[in-house]
Amino acid sequence: MRLENVKDSTTPRVPQWSTSPTAKTRNAVQRSVTALLDALAPERVLKRVEHLEGSVEQYRTPTGCVLQAADCAVSVSWFADATKDAALGELHILVWRGKVARRGSPRSPKNATLVTELVLHPIEPPADDCIWQATDGARYDTASLAAHVLSLLEAQIADQV
Repeated sequence: MRLENVKDSTTPRVPQWSTSPTAKTRNAVQRSVTALLDALAPERVLKRVEHLEGSVEQYRTPTGCVLQAADCAVSVSWFADATKDAALGELHILVWRGKVARRGSPRSPKNATLVTELVLHPIEPPADDCIWQATDGARYDTASLAAHVLSLLEAQIADQV
């Protein structure tokens, strides 16, 4: 497939697909999303023993995860629905101040406030490890993106001290 560059000066340059992505390409991107989520918040196995909470709690959903520290959090959400601007989907990484409310849990009296948002798109070729490109042009492989997400959380934790 050939990539065409968008020449609109008001939006960052994000590659556009010239044709619809193949099932093989979509599957490669989905494997990369799963690898990222596994690196950040591995799926828990049910145990009969109580799990002791660490300084960062990990919550996983099929399409994302939340890493919640005492007074800040990072959430990662994958939106696979194809749109005109994101044929293969979008990955949203949000840095929060406060406690993030999760589905099914009671809301806290204080709402979390958004500190930073990073939107990434998979770019071709997603062969062995998908390459992610942020709207600012920065590129990451899945491992370096996981490390970047953790560094965002660590920086937010340091700012809270």
